[in-house]
Amino acid sequence: MYADFFLPYEFSPALLLLCLGGLVFYLRGLTLHAGRYGIGRPVAFVTGVLLIYVVMQTRFDFWSQHMFFIHRTQHLVLHHLGPFLIALAGPGAILAAGTPGVLRRPLAAIWRKPPVQALYAMVQQPAIAALLFVGLIYLWLIPNIHFYAMLNKHLYALMNWSMALDGLLFWWMIFHGWPGERATHSPYAWRILILFLITLPQIALGAYIALCGKPLYDIYAVCGRIWPVAPKVDQQLGGLITWIPAAMMSLFGMLAVLRQWLHAEKRSQEALEENDLPMAAAQVVPVRDREAVKILLKQEAYLDLIIPRGGEGLIRFVSENSRIPV
Repeated sequence: MYADFFLPYEFSPALLLLCLGGLVFYLRGLTLHAGRYGIGRPVAFVTGVLLIYVVMQTRFDFWSQHMFFIHRTQHLVLHHLGPFLIALAGPGAILAAGTPGVLRRPLAAIWRKPPVQALYAMVQQPAIAALLFVGLIYLWLIPNIHFYAMLNKHLYALMNWSMALDGLLFWWMIFHGWPGERATHSPYAWRILILFLITLPQIALGAYIALCGKPLYDIYAVCGRIWPVAPKVDQQLGGLITWIPAAMMSLFGMLAVLRQWLHAEKRSQEALEENDLPMAAAQVVPVRDREAVKILLKQEAYLDLIIPRGGEGLIRFVSENSRIPV
């Protein structure tokens, strides 16, 4: 009986390959970085991947197609909890180290292509990312769209995959920043503000679903509920899951970002204190514009040395435009 739960309801080779490959490459990379990471980050990554797999490839997926509150739990995992844990683990360096070169090199080449970078930079801009995050929740809960998504196999798959992918992109932006973030004043404060702002429409939607006096999602009556739960109660439970746990995930995100903020400040202060340097010795110039950098590179009266850290293009730009030793 319990073994049957883990059998795929609708088998997805792509999902199995992604989850299994991600775990194998991560564990391989972890062995190459032995001793550099504690237990928390690996546990978060593995748990996040397994949660996404369970809600999409086990009997849980069948339940979610017949009970509205189970469906909302599934999307809570796909859009919030699973991606939250994966992004919090920051697995980029470990996955890169663990991925075989025969795969890593072509994937890196694709990632570096200008159209891919431009698309990523666009969807990771805070306003767009927040709008997509909330907008997808609202989109798939429009009663008519929800009705057809639950009946159409391909639309159903699109719904679940879009929630998981968007969740990964959003939470990665929250914990690791967005392109151009360094030019933003107080980026950690902006991340916390974004999390607060996305909470409000989720609370409003969940409250509306839970407190609405009429049935909104007739599809579960059409498909048949698998448990003896009244339609009103099923909808109320689904609304509460959309309302309260989703809001709590934003709160946990705020706490995690605040911890990152304090940790960054602490590391900066400790480095200066260890070297007997004044607190003003390390400063961040919140500008990334190349023309501004060009002006900075000509301030030989104030600067003694330039150490460029970045891509080949940045290093070449600094070398060609600097009057200061590089």
